[in-house]
Amino acid sequence: MTREITHHLTDALLMGYAAGALPEAFDLVIATHLSLCDACRARAAGFEMLGGAVLDEAAGPVAPLADDSLEATLARIAEGPAAPAAAARRDPVLPVPLAEYVGGGVEAIRWRRVGMGVRQAILPTSREARARLLYIPAGAAMPDHGHTGTEITLVLQGAFQDDDGYYARGDVEVATEEVDHTPVADFGEDCICLAVTDAPLRFNALLPRLAQPFLRI
Repeated sequence: MTREITHHLTDALLMGYAAGALPEAFDLVIATHLSLCDACRARAAGFEMLGGAVLDEAAGPVAPLADDSLEATLARIAEGPAAPAAAARRDPVLPVPLAEYVGGGVEAIRWRRVGMGVRQAILPTSREARARLLYIPAGAAMPDHGHTGTEITLVLQGAFQDDDGYYARGDVEVATEEVDHTPVADFGEDCICLAVTDAPLRFNALLPRLAQPFLRI
């Protein structure tokens, strides 16, 4: 039985995604969430249709196409590079959009220990925002922190709890500058999340602040 997702993306993020106006890391977490969430996928499709209608209204006269345009386009697609192998595999934890970045399933993640049993893996994206996978042992708490920008966290395995609610697989938490929290992984299972940020976190304790430059978070 598939669990119902209860925490969703905002309209502003979905509109930015549909318009192609977001950093690569944000596109990654949104695409990964959409692969799990029927409700947000339908909303995103609606924004894409709206954007298409606006473009149609703003467009000038349609230029004529050559008779062989379709065949030429299909031929160029066929000559292009093959899809990544990761896209053909179904990992129980990493949806296809994320598996393509990792280069496989969970076994392909290059974890780096950051202390207290927590591990992270920073994914290669453009510099406007940063994406990382986090592995949090069951029952472990992340350092209490606030935000100087936006942090989007998508649960891939297990669950975590904070003041804003309970987040399990497929749920997404959008934290902005107004949010201070201490996420705690559920005791039932180790938690794996995809977290993206467009600005450094604001840690409230001294030790995480000292380690922050080395952890690039």
